[in-house]
Amino acid sequence: MALYPLFAHDAGLGSMADTVRQIITLGDEMLRTQDEPGRAFVRESHAMANTAMDVKETPTAYEFVADLPGLSREEVKVQLENENVLVISGERHRETKKGEAGGVKYHRIERSTGKFMRRFTLPDNAALDKIGAQCKDGVLTVTVPKIPPKEPEKPKVIDVKIH
Repeated sequence: MALYPLFAHDAGLGSMADTVRQIITLGDEMLRTQDEPGRAFVRESHAMANTAMDVKETPTAYEFVADLPGLSREEVKVQLENENVLVISGERHRETKKGEAGGVKYHRIERSTGKFMRRFTLPDNAALDKIGAQCKDGVLTVTVPKIPPKEPEKPKVIDVKIH
């Protein structure tokens, strides 16, 4: 028995790609039947869930990396809450609807918009006062340096005097 029967290959379901298409179509149908506040909630939840992040550890730091193409500096926030929780949040806005009045009509909108937020509890060896963030070519990298480990205490050497 498969752990994830929804994605299991089954003669009745077809290939995995067909199954994924069915799930996406089901989501589209659910969105069409919901009222606007329900659709907005689903869109925002979807945007938050789609903000994928890579978290890696190097010998000297922890790095949090996210693809945020098209976002300006003002649309992204990096904060430290409760002394050890890194919060990366922001909002991706939809293009203005100026062109829609001129006969432009969207048939499908798949790029996520709305608010996003990710929280990470930082380990005890994080240098919280030295956190840095940079965004280059649409890739946000937040670097949290590590506090170097303490040197083990060396035993005190007592000089022995011989008379």
